[in-house]
Amino acid sequence: MKQRIFHLAFPVHDLAAAKRFYVEGLGCVLGRESPRAVTLGLAGHQLVAHLTTDTPAPQAGIYPRHFGLILYSKDEWQALADRAHTHGLAFYQQPRVRYPGTRIEHRTFFLEDPSRNLLEFKHYTHESAIFGERDLSEVGDSD
Repeated sequence: MKQRIFHLAFPVHDLAAAKRFYVEGLGCVLGRESPRAVTLGLAGHQLVAHLTTDTPAPQAGIYPRHFGLILYSKDEWQALADRAHTHGLAFYQQPRVRYPGTRIEHRTFFLEDPSRNLLEFKHYTHESAIFGERDLSEVGDSD
């Protein structure tokens, strides 16, 4: 067993739609379920979608809130983007390259789940950019 597993709980307005998006669409592992929540495995980490009656407000952009994965393999990143297209998942932003030609260059795309949660999936050209490259001040986009 891994020494550490990341856990994230997030709101959804429809558990069945969340299961379709995360399990059928993204390929998450389905875990425990109750009438109020569903546990999902995403790349070995635990997500828990909790049912809420609140109507989620759309964000004006990708900030301030989103979650996702950094993939070490460009091929794995591309395969996930292809899977999302094949399964008709809603792209909030299509795959693209950010900061091309720099030490923080990375490929990214954003998905929007049925409850308006935004997910980012990215692959850095230089692994040092994940936590390093502190001499560069760029973090995110201006939008």
